[in-house]
Order: sequence, then C-alpha cells, then structure tokens
Amino acid sequence: MTGHGTRGWDPLGVTPDGMGGANVAIWAQDATSVDLCVFDDSGREERLPLTERVFNVFHGHVGSMPAGTRYGFRVDGAWDPGHGHRWNRNKLLLDPYARAIDGRFTLNPAVFGHLGTDDLRLNPLDSAPFVPRSVVVDDRFDWGDDRSPGTSWGDTVIYETHVRGLTKLHPSIPEHERGTYAGLTHPAVLEHLTTLGVTAVELLPVHHFIDENHLIDLGLTNYWGYNSIGYFAPHAAYSSTGSLGGQVSEFKRMVKAMHAAGLEVILDVVYNHTAEGNQLGPTLSFRGIDNDDYYYLRDGGRFYADYTGCGNTLDVSKPHVLQLVMDSLRYWVQEMHVDGFRFDLASALARSFHDVNMLGPFMTTIQQDPVLRRVKLIAEPWDVGPGGYQVGEFPPLWTEWNDKYRDNVRDFWRGGTGIGELGWRLSGSADLYASEGRRPFASINFITAHDGFTMRDLVTYERKHNEANLESNRDGSDNNRSANYGVEGETDDPAVNEVRHQQLRNMLATLFLSTGVPMICGGDEFGRTQGGNNTAYCQDNAISWYDWTWQAWQSDLKVFASQVLQLRRTHRAFRQRYFFDGHPLHEGGPKDLAWIGPDGHEVSADAWHEADARSLGLFLAGELHGTDHEGHPLRDASFLVILHAGTEPLEFVLPGAPYGSGYVPIIDTTTGQAVEEGPVSPAGTAVNVQPRSLIAYRAIA
Repeated sequence: MTGHGTRGWDPLGVTPDGMGGANVAIWAQDATSVDLCVFDDSGREERLPLTERVFNVFHGHVGSMPAGTRYGFRVDGAWDPGHGHRWNRNKLLLDPYARAIDGRFTLNPAVFGHLGTDDLRLNPLDSAPFVPRSVVVDDRFDWGDDRSPGTSWGDTVIYETHVRGLTKLHPSIPEHERGTYAGLTHPAVLEHLTTLGVTAVELLPVHHFIDENHLIDLGLTNYWGYNSIGYFAPHAAYSSTGSLGGQVSEFKRMVKAMHAAGLEVILDVVYNHTAEGNQLGPTLSFRGIDNDDYYYLRDGGRFYADYTGCGNTLDVSKPHVLQLVMDSLRYWVQEMHVDGFRFDLASALARSFHDVNMLGPFMTTIQQDPVLRRVKLIAEPWDVGPGGYQVGEFPPLWTEWNDKYRDNVRDFWRGGTGIGELGWRLSGSADLYASEGRRPFASINFITAHDGFTMRDLVTYERKHNEANLESNRDGSDNNRSANYGVEGETDDPAVNEVRHQQLRNMLATLFLSTGVPMICGGDEFGRTQGGNNTAYCQDNAISWYDWTWQAWQSDLKVFASQVLQLRRTHRAFRQRYFFDGHPLHEGGPKDLAWIGPDGHEVSADAWHEADARSLGLFLAGELHGTDHEGHPLRDASFLVILHAGTEPLEFVLPGAPYGSGYVPIIDTTTGQAVEEGPVSPAGTAVNVQPRSLIAYRAIA
C-alpha cells in the first residue's frame, strides 16, 4: 500500500489505474483508522492499512487490484452509541462507491445485534462471513453510436415495471435470461413495449439492495428493492452474467438496446434511506463509516430520525452525503446512459435540519448541476414525516407523481364522487402546477403504480388480500377506492366481467387522453392481477410476475390500449404544451378547453358542485398551425370526450357552433373500439351513452 500523488483522495472509491492496480479512497471524517480488506478466491482476507489521510479521506494505491477483485473496509473509531458513534472494526463494510457487489447478506443475530446487542456494546464477532463484498470493475464498454431518444416531456408515456417481474415468465426469453437485464433486451419484450406505444421504461430500484431482517425471519425476500445499500452498483441478482462486474456491462447493454428501440430508461432511486435500518439493523456500510454524518439522528444520537418509515433517513444536507448522492446520479447518467430518475420519498431528500426545504442543499444542487438538470426528474412528493406531503410544491425542472389525479379518477369511475375536482385533473392540474413557469407535464398522471392494486384488481376487489405477506393482512393501505361489482375476486359471471373489462378500458382511455404525462403500471395494458395483494413488495413469485398467457379479452385490452396511445401520439390536442386559459385559439373559434354538460351547453357553475353528477364532456380545440394555399387557417383536429360514470344510460347532446358541425366517433369503451370510423353525427344529435362508458369524437368544424 503506497501513497499515489497529491490527488489520491479523489475520486472516492476504487479507481483502476489501467495497469492492474487501483487507487483507493474512502471518506470517514471522525474515524481513527481504515483498513482495506482484499479477498482472494478462497475467501482469505488481507488487510491493508490506508495510511494517507487528506481532507478526512483515507487513501492509498494498491499495486495489484485487478477487475473482479472482492474487497471491503474495516473502519475504527470510538464506540459511543449514545452519541451516534458506532465504529467497530469487526464489521466488514461495503464501499459506498462500489461499482458492483457480490454475495448475499445473511442475518446472524449474534453478529448484527438483531436482538439489540449491537446497540448495547461493542460486538466482537466478525461480520465478514455474512456480508457481501464490493467488487473492482473495469468500466470500459463499447457504446457505439448510442444516443438517448431525448423524448420531450410532452410526448412522454411512462411504463413502470420491474426487471424480474416483467421477464421472469416470458416464454420467448431463454430461461437463463428470464428475470434479468438481458431479458429486457429480448425482441419480444421490446416489441411489446414499442407496439404498446410507451416511450420510457421506469424500472423499480436496480441499485443493489438486501432483504430486511423481518423478511428474512419470515422466510420472504425483498422483491421491489426499496432497501438500497449500493448506490453505484446494479443489483447483482438481475444479472445473467455473474456478479463480478458482469452486472455492469449487462446493464449497459440493456440501456443501449432500449435506446435503439426508441425507449428511454428511468430509474426509481432510493436515496432517502439505506438498508441498515434503525439501531437494531445490520451495520453494512454507512453506519460503520461515519454514522452521525450519514444519518439524521435524535435523542442525542442514540436513535435514528425516521422520515421514511424504513428505520433511518440519509442526511443529504451534509456535504459528503450530498456529494455521494450527486456522484451516484451523475454516474448513472454519464457512465450508464440512463435518461432520468424517479426519486422515492423525495420530500425526505429536500429536508434540511429536519424540515422540508425546497431551497435546501439537495434541491439547489440539482438545479445548478449541468448534467442532472438536463435529465428527467420525477418526485414522489411526500414522505412520512411532519410536513412531508408536498404535492404541487416542487420547483421548476421537477415533475411529480400526482396522487390527487389517481384518487379522483378512481373515485369518479367507481361512482364515488361528483365532477367537482375532475376538471382540474383531466386538464393537467393547473391548480397544482401552473405557478412558477411550470407546464402541464409537471403532472405525472397515474391511476395505479407498483404500490397498490393493479388496475384489474382495482375492479375485482373491494378489500386488500395480503395474507401471503404473513402479517395477518395488516400491511398495505385500506384506502383503495376500488369496487368489485358484486363479487369479491375472480368470477365466471359474464355480466360482472363485462363491467370490469369496460371499467379497465374507461380508466386506460382516461389516463391516456388526460393532459399531463401518463404513467401506466406494467401489465395493466393486459389486465395483470396480483390476486388482491396491494403491497406485494415481498412476493418474488407468481403473485408479482407477469403472466404472458392471455385470455382473449386480455389480448383485446392490449390492442385497445395501443390504439388509444396511437391517437394520443397522432393528435396534439391530447399533448398540451401549455395550460388552458379558456379563450378561443382564433377569432370565432371555440375555447381551447370547454366543459360540456349532457344538454350540449357549457357546464354551469352550480353543476360542478352537484354531488350526484356522474357525467362530463370536455372539448379540446386543435391548435392553429399555419394556412393552406388559399390562406385559410389550418388547425389540428378538435375532440369531444364524454365520460359517464353513472349506472343508467344517458342522452348527451352533441354541441353545435362554435364547437363543431358534426362528430366522428373514435373511441367507445362499450365496444372496445379506438379507431376513427363513421358515421358522422350532426351537431345537436342526442347520442345514447351507455352506463360506465367513455366516448370520444373528432369534431368537424
């Protein structure tokens, strides 16, 4: 172990020198010593003290540390849990900057203080046999002519999915590639996504993660992956090519294939907490390096401030923790070529001195970063701490998961609410996002996501059924805003199934035609079920895996979803660049947005507040885009969309001038048709709208 010039402390982590050796650097502000621990193929450990120290970074150069080398750190210092100090050289620690991680975490109560021993005394037992190792990686990769599709926010359609779940049961994928990054590159998967019409794939966490203690005790595993321990390392279990660096190159090949297919890759990232949990959790990395700088602590430092519901909260207001997060984000953009991020519990990242602060270090650093401010940034705009619900409050550059859209659309279609809030949600939620120069794309519209019922379960179950999670059905939300239409669970009753399938079409069409950015939960396009489990985070099995054996109605549903997305992609009226202002786009023309009642006239102010109102029409005027050869103005197509959640048929009068002289049906959820076809219905016609249905028309000027 030798010094390596004046900048051996930067960059952090293990950096190969191109000659078989590597520079090693780890920040540990108040530690007294750090050993680099290198393991050979037999598991024998060699400890190399890092004797150089600059700016609280321990560093040195190792002459032989080639790609594939397994390693870790042992960090020593004071043992004083009452004041937040938990150094223990008996704990082998992962490198926070490790590019790959090999091996599994095995819960051993005697070693990890599962019964509280780690919190009460310095545990002398060695953790090395029970923890994963960091791995040296050769980052070289032939990206060729890879380029991000660069899809504008206005044209973006997000598909939220899971690496393993999407591919594990796909019959076209070779068995050894199912459930892996390689599986996502299979032509059958790419064809499904591109023919559906989505533009971005949002992957549930792929940062290396481990199973929580309580899941190990129950014999379950973490499936979703919201338990990160390696912010630079692709999760090794999703690799078909091994865990000694193969996961890195395989992930890159996946991104390259997605880009070639015109798809962006967005990562769901979990920087708000780590897998080390609370004071009874395992010491795996950050806690053993510098506990009171990495985490928010309370009660003098003995316990962890938990704004995440996961035992701890990373203190991103601290400079070196913020540096870690920013270095990680830039790594995934610059080295792994991803196109954006969805930040889990983003309010926790915005906290500064425990309070949510949109002008705090994390938000302002993102704002000025020349790399990160150019990628897609999506906030889950809440956490579980005081003041954590921040929907509509994130600054420019950010988009947000809009749970108000989710709840209102669910309530409307199950007949549980009037139309009062629906107008805001269908038109981009200007009440939430119109300030500070934000655009309609600030609203990520969704009806279902990984957390909660699938769309099929939303119309099949009124109650959660989480028994497989082994928590006596206590976990998961009870506020599902769902309906079963007479039978709890699956049924052979054709009348019940007809209603359910129609409601699926209603919700998909509503989602895709609303102003904002639609996000579909993977599998909803063909009616995937989880058997009523609304928090299948620990179900790495058929409950969560996508079943690609479809009934006829499922194939029809996928075709319908594809057709509606094609209409969205073709017609600009469904991809609004600006918020509506209620004024005509040209002299004598209709308003840019008009709300039409069943009588064919604009909805009155009083009608918005009628609790039993179940029907609403919205007219979207096409924008002007030049003139024809005779100087007449040209405009994009205009549309009338009628939503009727009532349980009885409805007569709806098609509005006349200035809206249209006639109307051509293009979507009818009662038939499942989503293509333009005649005949033309003249303005003033009272059309029959079936119960629980959506009809869309193209207006003829």
